[in-house]
Amino acid sequence: MIEFGHGTHTGLRRTRNEDTYYADASLGLFLVVDGMGGHRHGEVASATARDGVVAQVSAGQSLVDAIQRVNEALLARSSGLAESRPMGTTIAAVRIVGRSYEAAWVGDSRIYRWDGELRRLSHDHSIVEALVESGELTEEQARAHPQRSVLTQALGITSPAQLHIGLARGELAPGARLLLCTDGLTDEITDARIGEIVARTDIAAQESVDHLLLEALGGSARDNVTVILLRAAA
Repeated sequence: MIEFGHGTHTGLRRTRNEDTYYADASLGLFLVVDGMGGHRHGEVASATARDGVVAQVSAGQSLVDAIQRVNEALLARSSGLAESRPMGTTIAAVRIVGRSYEAAWVGDSRIYRWDGELRRLSHDHSIVEALVESGELTEEQARAHPQRSVLTQALGITSPAQLHIGLARGELAPGARLLLCTDGLTDEITDARIGEIVARTDIAAQESVDHLLLEALGGSARDNVTVILLRAAA
């Protein structure tokens, strides 16, 4: 029922890829994570989040419960580090059962739905998103703001009592799409252009992902970039 494409790239300015992802149609689980931290801790954080959510969901936990447990595990792991800077990660995850989906996120990795037009399901947990919502910044100003990458929520950094996990549920109509991506994509390509590529019916889902990655790399590609595209059968 679901066709999907996926890919990740280090980008043009980074030496390591702290993004990772998971895509499994049999489990109905798809996620992207964007790690952060000193030395190699970003890679460890993203891999820990990925593996933890997969294990929890496979064991029957909900997405929200899985993400909460991963946050606690990362906080416990960070407390044993000598560095003052903790390791953390964003997450954007989707679970599909039949034609129903549940989307959950923390941070600024995003989830979009396309059903004739592109619409963002997720809400960035970031300083600039709060400024846009309050009317202090426009969307265009936010894209170039020097604090656009400063998060207000992240796994491994936000305490369990303060963690806010974004959640959305819905049904996938025939031909609808879901896009999961890290900010390496949305920092380089506008939503309008993403929508044009995602809407194409003349290419496979994997080719659409490849086009999105190439467009991101055609810009400055300051960051790692990761994309998963899901298409419901028509």
